[in-house]
Amino acid sequence: MKLISWNIDSINAAVEHSSARGEMTWETLQNIATMAPDVVAIQETKLRPTGLTKKQATAIEELFPEYHKFLSFSTARKGYAGTMMLTKEAPVSVTYPEIGAPGEMDQEGRIITLEFAEYFVSTVYTPNSGSDLARLTDRQAWDDAYRMYIQSLDEQKPVIFSGDFNVAHQEIDLKNPKTNHHSAGFTDEERVKFGELLDAGFTDIFRYQNPEAENIYTWWAQISKTSKINNSGWRIDYYLVSERIKDTVKSFEVIDTGARKDHAPIMIELEH
Repeated sequence: MKLISWNIDSINAAVEHSSARGEMTWETLQNIATMAPDVVAIQETKLRPTGLTKKQATAIEELFPEYHKFLSFSTARKGYAGTMMLTKEAPVSVTYPEIGAPGEMDQEGRIITLEFAEYFVSTVYTPNSGSDLARLTDRQAWDDAYRMYIQSLDEQKPVIFSGDFNVAHQEIDLKNPKTNHHSAGFTDEERVKFGELLDAGFTDIFRYQNPEAENIYTWWAQISKTSKINNSGWRIDYYLVSERIKDTVKSFEVIDTGARKDHAPIMIELEH
């Protein structure tokens, strides 16, 4: 069973592919489709509350024919956040949970959960604390609420969940930990909360399989001309699973996106 997760940073940019970066985004999406994954989880769709446009829907259908498609939109701000899941197998149920997060976070389309017979498969786009950490307090409240939500799923059956968690957990998970110590995504507060999520009974698959691996990242800053060239990245995209099924995951891969910066897709394969 193959699963792929990716922060696409705008479905529209991919479908229109009217810029060099948009073309690379579209090529990455096409590459994902050729891999024929069983489940695709996409974050930061940036769709309007009305959903996919006709052109977008047609493009997705042509790439992923016969997939079941589920979308969650931001109703708080147009063209912001949002998630989508595509799956070959019809789920038993689909939920778009509100977890009791502060402010408008629950209205930003950040979580989709699919229930299957043996497990839950969920995706999340975790709120960013902001460049000036203005949202850090709310982000900590989100982390607590999200952990409780995932634990509630885990009490029913194992959970496989992925997404852009907007945090590099350890110094080994970013190129420049010292200069970024108090930056959004690498504050002590965010790292502690991610550790609490793992301690609640979940496994970071990449780090479990590669405990000492360095220089493996999933995000490179767009504003830096050399971030990808120099591999000055962060590992902030994860596949996490309930501890009791961690050894059913056969492999983890960061999918190569060439010169394209921002997020790279990640993929796992499980025994099924």
